[in-house]
Amino acid sequence: MNAVELRKQFPILNQQVNGNDLVYLDSAATSQKPLAVIEKVEDYYRRYNSNVHRGVHTLGTLATDGYEGARDKVRSFIGANSTEEIIFLRGTTTALNVIAQSYGAANVSEGDEIVLTPMEHHSNIIPWQQLAKATGATLKYIPLQEDGTIDLQDAEETITDKTKIVTMMHVSNVLGTINPIKEVAEIAHRHGAVMVVDGAQSAPHVKIDVQELNCDFFAFSGHKMLAPTGIGVLFGKKELLEKMEPVEFGGEMIDFVGLYESTWKELPWKFEGGTPIIAGAIGLGAAIDFLQEVGLENIEKHEHDLATYALEQLSEIDGISIYGPKHRAGVVTFNLDDVHPHDVATVLDADGIAVRAGHHCAQPLMKWLNVTATARASFYLYNTKEDVDRLVTGLVKTKEYFGDVF
Repeated sequence: MNAVELRKQFPILNQQVNGNDLVYLDSAATSQKPLAVIEKVEDYYRRYNSNVHRGVHTLGTLATDGYEGARDKVRSFIGANSTEEIIFLRGTTTALNVIAQSYGAANVSEGDEIVLTPMEHHSNIIPWQQLAKATGATLKYIPLQEDGTIDLQDAEETITDKTKIVTMMHVSNVLGTINPIKEVAEIAHRHGAVMVVDGAQSAPHVKIDVQELNCDFFAFSGHKMLAPTGIGVLFGKKELLEKMEPVEFGGEMIDFVGLYESTWKELPWKFEGGTPIIAGAIGLGAAIDFLQEVGLENIEKHEHDLATYALEQLSEIDGISIYGPKHRAGVVTFNLDDVHPHDVATVLDADGIAVRAGHHCAQPLMKWLNVTATARASFYLYNTKEDVDRLVTGLVKTKEYFGDVF
């Protein structure tokens, strides 16, 4: 895979910001979109924009074929058994909320336990907090090791026969930690609990096989994997989804409606109330085609090499603190001594370098790190070692600037 050539397929990267060539290092927040995705979405709106499932006219048929074709691409992409297990929703946040509000509300009660980790994104904490408040369940956290990883012995000790749900991010959006999902799922199942995985930071970057992971639910977002915003996926094992009630009611998800009683469509449509995210799903299908053409194995290796190179180069800067384990995904989170991360990001932006600064929707993890905020560089298939070099040069410049100021 040649990242330099790939960059040419992303129009937004071929521009200058503040008089400098753009270096985009914020793909963990949202990825950029290749022409293949942009043109596919444009083609839908130009040529066959129509609602799905309802009409028998030509445009409606084309739209339905595009929408349901994308569902089958997702099924194959993550190794699900059936398209019935693939629910299109707005994103990871919506998917996790659906699990908590539907499966959780029906299966968790007072005295039960919900197990998480302190590294979770807010979207994988707050729904469970709300469920615990509503049911009287208890939240428990698997402690983190010094390098920001979890130990399976700690998972064994935290998960008990009272545990009904174990939920965990596959890859940390802050630390780059790659969690042992398969092994934790085995522990959860041994105690009769289900395994819920936040795959927002893994699905775009590594080959996902939900059968191999043996998770019960897996959620991810399209916009982090080259697709449009507003489209995401909830995978759930069919036997669980069939027993769950919808949380959104209206058109599309109904079978029969009477004045006093209604029934729902079969899977997956009972969870997709209202006009679905048609253009987003079609764009997601195009993004999957693009990623598979490049090869997820190639993307994973490329990002690993970039992260390793970035750790080596950044470590040479005096006064820098880098967080997370040595073996990590393509994310490097850091702070410069005595310089606020927002100031770091502002100075870098003046040189055309886009990084993230803040708490990254992970305030409990920030507290664990004993910081209020960090700066983060995240890599994707279109980044190069030259991008890392620009980042290092920018950070040295930032350190010198604030050293002169103070």
